[in-house]
Amino acid sequence: MIKNPHPGRFIVFDSLDGSGQSTQAAKLSDFLQEPQQKRLFGHTGIYLTKEPTPGLIGGLIRGQLSHEWKSGPECLQLLFSADRAHHLEKEIIPLLERGVTVICDRYLFSTLAYGSLEIKDFPWLLSLQKRFLMPDLTIFLKVSPRICFERMIRSRYELTLFEKEDILAKVWENYEKLARRFKNKSVYVVDGQGAVEETFEKIRKIVKKTFLG
Repeated sequence: MIKNPHPGRFIVFDSLDGSGQSTQAAKLSDFLQEPQQKRLFGHTGIYLTKEPTPGLIGGLIRGQLSHEWKSGPECLQLLFSADRAHHLEKEIIPLLERGVTVICDRYLFSTLAYGSLEIKDFPWLLSLQKRFLMPDLTIFLKVSPRICFERMIRSRYELTLFEKEDILAKVWENYEKLARRFKNKSVYVVDGQGAVEETFEKIRKIVKKTFLG
């Protein structure tokens, strides 16, 4: 993966479905847009985005995740990577070049954690990501697979392809392996089982430590 060469900062939240990562990504976006924080961090704007994207390829991915159509796992992960390549080229990199801080809800670690469930050739999965930007900071929220599953049951009419408790447990094992593998690449595991504000306070301290020293 490629180190971010652009003036804008690239921050990613990645974890299990139901972990609260979208909530925390939105809270960080709001926090960094406060005038005082903008002066401290010196960015020229904040942009919150997510994967899969709302574009054409992202629509194909969501269709497979919701069982509207089916392909093999290799095809699905190639779609994720194609969506990511387009996302970077047309959206993320142009913003980073302008000094905008980009916060992304899910990124390449999802491919590695979820894709490894059905694809045992990890080097192949990793090779799909080798030309993509490495985030300046990645947060994995550690939330029990049971809690994640219970949250999804309460909030969703239908679960998607990977949203089962036993599957989530295996995916979290993969995230923990990734955290160890990329521990020198500003990847942090944050306990996300407490109150929303308690979790955000931990994230806020990590962000300040990473970018302000």
